[in-house]
Amino acid sequence: MTVLKYCGNRSLQDVQLVAKSEADYIGFVFAESKRKVKPQHVKRWLSVVQLETKQIVGVFVHPTMTSVASVLAHVPLSIIQCHGMETIQTVKQLKETFQLPVWKVIHHAPEAWTYMRAWKGIADGFVIDSGRKGAWGGTGISFDWRVVPYYMEEASRQGVPCFIAGGITPDNVEQLLMYEPFGIDMSSGIEENERKSEQKIKTIEQKVKTC
Repeated sequence: MTVLKYCGNRSLQDVQLVAKSEADYIGFVFAESKRKVKPQHVKRWLSVVQLETKQIVGVFVHPTMTSVASVLAHVPLSIIQCHGMETIQTVKQLKETFQLPVWKVIHHAPEAWTYMRAWKGIADGFVIDSGRKGAWGGTGISFDWRVVPYYMEEASRQGVPCFIAGGITPDNVEQLLMYEPFGIDMSSGIEENERKSEQKIKTIEQKVKTC
């Protein structure tokens, strides 16, 4: 079954909803964004919520070793996700310094899957997001999902997970699932009034189960 990642959690209520969901990963944004959270707040939320087997993903844009260390002082990240134009050298340094897997976001563009090859043996996973000038993610805009199989094939060759992100909602998720993505990564698509929506999460999970 398709793996689920719910990202951009920004309140105790969000964390409580995702904790009881069927998501495999829970994501927090530590980069400039309307969903940016403070590590101290995340620490407090996690102290009262049981995540069971869910893994914690920290999202960064052009992180420094210091910025990641300041998050890890409070939050037990399972995975570091790099959402900017980080260099291969930076990702190698993050892995060596923190001994954690690092996922690289690839912003969709014509034949962007060929760019994934440069990360073979370096990135421990990929998130494919829609690219938009002036925004690193969380735009709520999808790309042409007919190319999803190309991304999945390249990730499979590398033996790493690959998630599709950008504009996925309960209304269109069935279209995406036709292309058999390994995983889907959602943020705004499971929100209502800037909060995670229990109903939208349930609808997504029901459709993932039946497709």
